[in-house]
Amino acid sequence: MFNRAEMLNKRAGKPEFKVNEVIKSLNIEKGSIVVDIGSGGGFYSMHFAAETGLNGSVYAVDMNKKYLNYIECQAEKSGLTNMKTILVDGELSGLPENSCDLIFLRNSYHHILKPDDYFLKLKRFLKINGRVVIIDYKKTTKITLINLIGHYVKQKDIINCMNKCGYKHLNSFDFIKKQSFNIFKI
Repeated sequence: MFNRAEMLNKRAGKPEFKVNEVIKSLNIEKGSIVVDIGSGGGFYSMHFAAETGLNGSVYAVDMNKKYLNYIECQAEKSGLTNMKTILVDGELSGLPENSCDLIFLRNSYHHILKPDDYFLKLKRFLKINGRVVIIDYKKTTKITLINLIGHYVKQKDIINCMNKCGYKHLNSFDFIKKQSFNIFKI
């Protein structure tokens, strides 16, 4: 039987997406509170749960209840007791305000209809010096499904939006060929 959550996790784990380098670049400390927005099958959520340790918390946030059920099952099988799931319907809610150390969006930005509004509202969940990580597809010159369906965003548009919303651009990484990778803080 086809399981889309598993398929998303297999894709996220492909060598071309350099998971270990991404995780290392985030410098997640034990005890941190991390949010994975658009968590899909929970590939990164599971990694974050291991990184934050028992005293940390990870919130897997998605609009698809089946994905969240899958994450809950996988977390239980792996003994990850610091994982919570949040089902959202457009508006982000259910997170404790002023508590998050890191909010992570991978391949989610291009789905946000009004990014300015979204990221202004997102600030209320971050601690002072909390960070937002945005990884999203780049447009390429090749004919790809990503390009055809518009599932990409220009890095400069992400940076401009975040600056406009009052975030400071901390860093960009270019080790993932098909994606931009940016870190911001408030």
